[in-house]
Amino acid sequence: MPTTLRTPPDVFTRAVEALRSAPIRREISLEEVGAPTRLAPYAHALGATVLRDGEEVATGRLILLHDPAGHEAWHGTMRLVTYVTAELEPEYAADPLLPQVGWSWLVDALDAHTGPGREEGYTAIAGTVTQTLSTRFGDLARVAESEEPPGSPTAADLEIRASWTPLGANLADHMLAWCTLLASTAGLPPEGVTALPTRRKES
Repeated sequence: MPTTLRTPPDVFTRAVEALRSAPIRREISLEEVGAPTRLAPYAHALGATVLRDGEEVATGRLILLHDPAGHEAWHGTMRLVTYVTAELEPEYAADPLLPQVGWSWLVDALDAHTGPGREEGYTAIAGTVTQTLSTRFGDLARVAESEEPPGSPTAADLEIRASWTPLGANLADHMLAWCTLLASTAGLPPEGVTALPTRRKES
């Protein structure tokens, strides 16, 4: 929702409606959440949860910022900001190429949905990809061991933070690109493809 009580500009209203109208795959659940109030005069935010086999495997947030006066760093009047995180198998988190792979998920999704031959593109993309490994001790370790099947005391996470400037106000394609990023981060198969059952590793 807008961050002020002023009536939002039509271009911002149309951009929000475009985000809302984009079709999403059934594994992704969206809800409108509180938007930051200090980054731009107008903002709209969405939260996402991704389920695989009924379990939460990734979460994300997409924020649309709009400054009618423009912003030099954005190279435009709108900016999309995202934060996506997912839990990984520990051996994947140790892969030194994982950050490059995670970043390619975003760029490939944007190119596929907003790239050459399409009306809306993007510019000024920037961001970070972080991989972390943590080891549980004490009660946390005992909780993991008591799960069925027993879980590992080691947890691994991938975090993608990025922003880009959409070229145009119709952001439906950008929403589709973001959902594709969520699906890739969560390890979902392409739509229409049934994944083979996976067996959790036992400690």
